[in-house]
Amino acid sequence: MKYNVVMTGKILEPAQQKLAERCNLRIWDQAAPNARETLLQWLADAEGLMIRSDLQVDEELLRHAPNLRVIAQPMVGYDNVDIDACTRHGIPYGNTPGVLVDTTAELTFALMICAARRVHEGWDFVRDGRWQQGESFPYGFDLHGKTLGVVGMGQIGVAVATRAKAFGMKVIYNNRRQRPDDKELGFQYVTLDELLADADYIVVLTPLTPQSYQLFGAKEFAAMKPSAHFINVARGPVVDTMALYEALKDGQIAYAALDVTDPEPIPTGHPLLELNNILITPHIGSATLRTRIAMNMLAADNLLAGLERKPLPACVNPTVNYR
Repeated sequence: MKYNVVMTGKILEPAQQKLAERCNLRIWDQAAPNARETLLQWLADAEGLMIRSDLQVDEELLRHAPNLRVIAQPMVGYDNVDIDACTRHGIPYGNTPGVLVDTTAELTFALMICAARRVHEGWDFVRDGRWQQGESFPYGFDLHGKTLGVVGMGQIGVAVATRAKAFGMKVIYNNRRQRPDDKELGFQYVTLDELLADADYIVVLTPLTPQSYQLFGAKEFAAMKPSAHFINVARGPVVDTMALYEALKDGQIAYAALDVTDPEPIPTGHPLLELNNILITPHIGSATLRTRIAMNMLAADNLLAGLERKPLPACVNPTVNYR
């Protein structure tokens, strides 16, 4: 007998095939998000739910899913999921930590290098024929000898900071709590105010929580060096977007590189897109084939474990009393 599973979008092979062998899959396969009314109807007899980040899992949704045993999502963050509500309903929620650490750290460092050395501007310079015309290209900035400030020193933060040390950078960081291994790693714990004042490059990797919502606003940008480079690979709403725009436009900071935005995707015609001291990528921190397959496979394993009422390989609420 197969389990009934609702998926709000396709996942990569071989993960989807693995689920199909043991589950009856009802998949929303259109580009637009699943209409909530349709989804609530689908959930009436669903035992498993595989979601995308555009779905909000809340009390209302869970009330429409009386047979639901498990929810999984092929990503690390879960700001779209009410974990407390899941726990109250006896539903474990599985995410995919660990497998994307190095891949996301590589993209973070790539953004920092591209911002410092103005790589994408250099490409435009060549493509537009300005190099051939003898026009001078503006200077970039060094990484070696500079200070990297990491806000959110979790696994990805450590991976980014380790790469920065190899580039000869000093690493300072701010976190919800000081890491017990920071001296061994060669990182210095500082207050957020100290980090903003001292860092040449500020990398944001903190999760989105009520406390971190718009953590970076006008006050924080004003506290940074005029030469500061701001890199956000966490979540878009951690930043007050219009405050960032004003800081870049007025030269309060030198540059920003973003893999996440608020809103996301950022619409054509947004003021940020008018600036020449910003680089934006379309939320591709984990977007390598190997990593995305690993994330999807872990999400599938989480779902199957929950369907069998077994412990999930990666569970955000492991103390839940299963239905």
